[in-house]
Parts: sequence; C-alpha cells; structure tokens
Amino acid sequence: MRNVLFALAFRQLPARSNAFVLSKMPSSSVFWSRLHASTSNNNAKSMAEKVLENPKFPPEWPYSEEDFMRQDESDDFLFYEPTRLVYHIDDPAVSALTKYYSTQLQDGEDVLDICSSWVSHYPTDWNGGNVVGLGMNEKELSANPQLNSYYVRDLNANPVLPFDDESFDKVTCVVSIDYLNKPQQIFKEVGRVLRPGGEFICALSNRCFPTKAFRIWLMTSDLEHIFIVGSFFHYSGLFEPAECVDISPNPGRSDPLFVVKAAKKN
Repeated sequence: MRNVLFALAFRQLPARSNAFVLSKMPSSSVFWSRLHASTSNNNAKSMAEKVLENPKFPPEWPYSEEDFMRQDESDDFLFYEPTRLVYHIDDPAVSALTKYYSTQLQDGEDVLDICSSWVSHYPTDWNGGNVVGLGMNEKELSANPQLNSYYVRDLNANPVLPFDDESFDKVTCVVSIDYLNKPQQIFKEVGRVLRPGGEFICALSNRCFPTKAFRIWLMTSDLEHIFIVGSFFHYSGLFEPAECVDISPNPGRSDPLFVVKAAKKN
C-alpha cells in the first residue's frame, strides 16, 4: 500500500504530483491494473506519445466520486483568494508551451482559456480574435494582457461555461485539469462551446497544489495522467480520439510538459 505524503506548506512553484500518493486504490482495480501495464516503460518520452495511440478504455465511465475527492474540500475561493503572480511550471517549460502555441493558434481565432490566471502563455505576436479567460482570481485575470475579457467562476461548484454554443475555435487549459473534480461535465461543456473541428488543448506537467488536486492524479504517474485525460475526452462523446504531444524541453533537467488535445467532432 502507498503512503499518504501531503505537503502542508506551498512554495511559489507547486509541488511535484508524483511525490504525493494515496493509500487506497480507485474503484476499478482492473481498469487501473490495465492502465499501469499500458504505461509502464523506462523510455518515458517516446512512450508519452504512444499512450493514446490505441487506448483500451472500458466501455463505461470507470471512475467513482471518491476518485475525484481532494484532501482540502473547503471552498476553493478561499484557497485561490491570495494573488499568485508566479509561473506554475519552470521557465524552460513555459517557453516550450509558448513555442507550441505558436504552431497551434491562428490569427483571428476565438480562444477560451479555462483555469486562467495572469498569464496564458500565448505568443506575444499572436493576434487572437475574442480571447476570454475564466478563472478563480479576479486580480490575476485582470493582469493578463492577452485577454479581451474574463469571468470569475469556480468550475467545481458550477461546471457550466457561461458562453453560447460554438463560441470558440480553441480552448486551452494549462496544468490545471487535475483541479477540476467534475471532469465529465467540464469536457462536455468545452465540447459544447467549441465550434466543429475546434480543439481543446490541455497542457500537463507534474506540479500541483496537492491538497486541491483530485486523488487519482496524486497516485498516478505522468504517463497515467495522459491516459486519464485522454479518457475524459473519450467519455464526453464529443471529441475525436485524443493525442499526446511530448514538448518537454529538457527531459530530466526541467519540468516535463505534455499536451493532450482533441478536436470536436464535426
């Protein structure tokens, strides 16, 4: 059995998630045994992009409510009230993400950044259309120079996006999927507000605020995280099969960074 190892104090950079694990396995032991077997390999970089090539998802949603419980279930606004104008991944990872976005975002596209903050990591020379942020801290959102507008909302309390159907060409989420404890609803909402063919781009690393990350994230590896997020796309029923792109800038020497993305079905 694995021990519970939670940090009670936070630095500017959140803790690495693979240092924090839970003692109780999720509800479907068969599912997790299969997941572990499919993602176990020493060559992590090459394996990252293979995890979603032929995933064997169970026929039905395999997660329980307990899988998305967190150590700190208090009001999320209390936790996110302090303004944190800091990066949550290291500088090489930030640069890698911005470089990746430069190949994905087209001028004039309408983009929604969920779990947004004071920075969205978009290229400075990108000329977006309607660029909207949705996050938890108004001071952080108001400091983001790339947003045309923003909304303050706790998606765990109200997992509904306040936008019309087919409002955006792209939706982004940077190292924050692990904080959303109703992922099935969120991925369906993202699919609703995306235009046909539009993409949901999720950037993943191994840093998090462990008391606010859901439990299955804390007990699984980077490769398993990719599989989990891929499953969220799958079970929404609204997306083409997800893919992973490994954009880790300096494997073993800086924060890993993986993009899991999928396009909305036409």
